Amino acid sequence: MSNATIYPETRFNDDSKIWENLKEAIANTSGFECWQQVNTNNNNDENNNVNLDQLVSSYLRETLATLAY
Repeated sequence: MSNATIYPETRFNDDSKIWENLKEAIANTSGFECWQQVNTNNNNDENNNVNLDQLVSSYLRETLATLAY
């Protein structure tokens, strides 16, 4: 059995790759697209400056809050 050392920067890179793939998968779902249309219609000026990371994070936060309710 080998003792593999996991370096923090390697873990960060792996996590970043996972987040990028997950973010893209979520952004391509119909649920996200519907949420984004409603969200964009209500706050058009604000969302012009919001990046995909922030949109997906907000979508996940609201979705989890709804499920928890």
